[in-house]
Amino acid sequence: MAQWDRLRQLPSAYRQQLHELYDRDALPMDVRHYLAPWIEKQEWQRAARDDAFAMVLFQVLLENLDIQHSRFVQEESFLLQHNIRRYKQNFQRYVDDPCALATTILWFLEKEKEILESAELAEKVQLLQVEPEAMETSSQQDLERKLAGLRNEVQCMEHTIICLEEQQDEFDFKYQTHKLEAVVDEARKNEQIRALQLLVNKLNDCRKSTLSGLNNILDRTQDIIDVLVKKELVEWQRRQQKACIGAPDNVCLDQLEKWFSCVAVCLFQVWEFLTKLEELVGKVSYENDPVKAQNPTLQKRVDTLLRDLLKSSFVVETQPSMPQGKGSLVLRTNVQFSVKARCLIPPCDHCCCVFFLTFEYREAPQIKGYRRFNVLGTKIKALNMAESTNGGMVADFRHLTLKEQKSGGGGKGVSDISLSVTEELHIIYFNTVFELKGFSVELQASTLPVVIISNSSQQQSAWASVLWFNMLSQDPKDVMFFANTPAATWPQFGEMLSWQFLSATKRGLDGTQLEMIANKLFGKKPNYDSCTVPWSKFTKENTPDTFWVWFDGILMMVKTYLEDLWRDGLIMGFVTKGKEKSLLKKKKRGTFLLRFSESVIGGITFSWVEITVTGEPDVKTVQPFTKVDLSQIPFHEIIRNFQILEAENVPENPLLYLYPDTPKNEAFGKYYTEKSGEDSPYIKYIKTKLVFVSKENTLEARSPMPSDMAQGEGLEPMNGLCGEAAEQDGDLYPLTPPLESYDPDPMMNGSVVDPEPPQDLLMYLNNPNLFDNDLLSLLLILFSCEMLDSPSDNPENHT
Repeated sequence: MAQWDRLRQLPSAYRQQLHELYDRDALPMDVRHYLAPWIEKQEWQRAARDDAFAMVLFQVLLENLDIQHSRFVQEESFLLQHNIRRYKQNFQRYVDDPCALATTILWFLEKEKEILESAELAEKVQLLQVEPEAMETSSQQDLERKLAGLRNEVQCMEHTIICLEEQQDEFDFKYQTHKLEAVVDEARKNEQIRALQLLVNKLNDCRKSTLSGLNNILDRTQDIIDVLVKKELVEWQRRQQKACIGAPDNVCLDQLEKWFSCVAVCLFQVWEFLTKLEELVGKVSYENDPVKAQNPTLQKRVDTLLRDLLKSSFVVETQPSMPQGKGSLVLRTNVQFSVKARCLIPPCDHCCCVFFLTFEYREAPQIKGYRRFNVLGTKIKALNMAESTNGGMVADFRHLTLKEQKSGGGGKGVSDISLSVTEELHIIYFNTVFELKGFSVELQASTLPVVIISNSSQQQSAWASVLWFNMLSQDPKDVMFFANTPAATWPQFGEMLSWQFLSATKRGLDGTQLEMIANKLFGKKPNYDSCTVPWSKFTKENTPDTFWVWFDGILMMVKTYLEDLWRDGLIMGFVTKGKEKSLLKKKKRGTFLLRFSESVIGGITFSWVEITVTGEPDVKTVQPFTKVDLSQIPFHEIIRNFQILEAENVPENPLLYLYPDTPKNEAFGKYYTEKSGEDSPYIKYIKTKLVFVSKENTLEARSPMPSDMAQGEGLEPMNGLCGEAAEQDGDLYPLTPPLESYDPDPMMNGSVVDPEPPQDLLMYLNNPNLFDNDLLSLLLILFSCEMLDSPSDNPENHT
């Protein structure tokens, strides 16, 4: 089934996410809908980096819009004709940069996939997590029973008020009749007075019973509001905090809105009951009338409960975010962002009112150097149902921007606390007024703290601050959080790291992978639950290659180039070299595993086991692949075509079985291109790469991990054709014709020097047809011997 068709069949909560995605103007939903089959068939990833190909797709897109416009002309769909014509005009801005359009469409398609995968994941979680679901259902069922009881009592009270009014009408009629009759017989007159007194007593008892019932209703309402405000809403706010940093928590407000609306309707009905009692007292009253005595107190109580409920019902449904930012809560000056507020009490028969919303940026703390901003854009909107996909009362602010105010310097009361730009926290507030028949309540909602940057280079650090705050802070308004930053326990920290992979790739980190990270942070321990990670260790130690820079580099590499392989569990990823060695030495020849580099930011490597002439296992590793390599050739093609040329040996691929024992082609076969060997579109790239193969304990220099340094031998160069070089601290530089020497990374400690092949070999690699087979064999043997004769334990001998 086509991706667009699958999206249209998702549950309402996920269709809402789709509507929010296409709220942006970059790709109109109409264009996505009517051109869905064509859009999904195109190679947008290729177009994003190939200007000529992007221009072809751009022209075809415009032609398709023309065809669609002609179709609407025939169907006399005037509005659709207008829209398609306008969309085509808007797309003309990409005529000078068609790659930007391809990048935009690719981004939307990726976001669609994320929505689909979230829905699939939620379905799987619902099937697997039986016990938590049962507990949640039990809690919700208890609340539902209380709400049902409240509704029932309100309905009974409605009937009671009707009966009370009938009783009062009966008494009033008989009393007025008695006053009009001129009864002379004293006995009869006394009898009528006694009858009237009985009616008054009965009316008084009924009024007392009614007031008691109203008090009971308010007691029950108070109990439910406490559960909603102090438990359910607080839990939702915490879930939203965690969801902002990748947790797979449900933050849909539909259930909360249902509960809040139910209580609000009941309270408004009680409000009407009290108004009715005032009306009845105005017609008939007497000495010691309980309604006169208790009604004002009940009215104040209802007002207080309504005020508490309404103030808690106004929330920020969608936290501030930029269209293509790293995540929510990171905003950049002069770049548009959006945010959505919602009232959980929609219009109904009992509460029809108009909300007017103002957008406010509250002043920052009085700290020296703390920046302040102005908000630009439409800052006044009416809460309405038109911008909601599920009938809620929302105000969706889009196209807002922040502009930094000119610095005014310090002053009295200004603190000397020093915070970095990405440790400054700012809160955006929303204000509105609820009015109904003279009842008025001022409401306020606030966003979670946002980090405001002025340059894209600050985004990684800003996201680290967002992660830390929302992982640990229980006070969503604590803008001074980083003035005294708390440490995270390992369970909190490990869970947060797993969320990053889960949200980016739909597959989190397992216990073994987390244990490896814990081992690197704290050393070997039987249990890490009592260990803590300070803020400085996360983002400040070993700068510029901090732990977070290292981890985020891996995350971005996996999301961009290795998502499918990671999601299918083919990448072991986080595993120490020592663990890698112990795993592979127990396996048969050719067994390999894939792990992330501990020293190269955003690097992935593979190691495999060979058997020496003495029958001993020997683990070899290649230099990490980075985005430089993976952007030119998919990792599965590197694994597929990897070969080593050694003297007197036939070129072979040493990678046979993915750990523990899955045949390579069985594991990666579904990703291969149809063409292989000399017909492979990647073979030209592969043939321009030299490979470095290390021995099992290769030293990785300058690791961002605190306990990463392990003793080992230098790199052992071997000549061959492959997509990678041995693991060292630096990027791979492709040797494109004419072949250039390998430029050693300046971060290296000098243990690896560029192997400089003979010029004849370089000529052969560029033009193999110039040499006959005998010369070729001689050259390869000579070059291999020269390399192999160099002592591998003395890096200075490598040339």
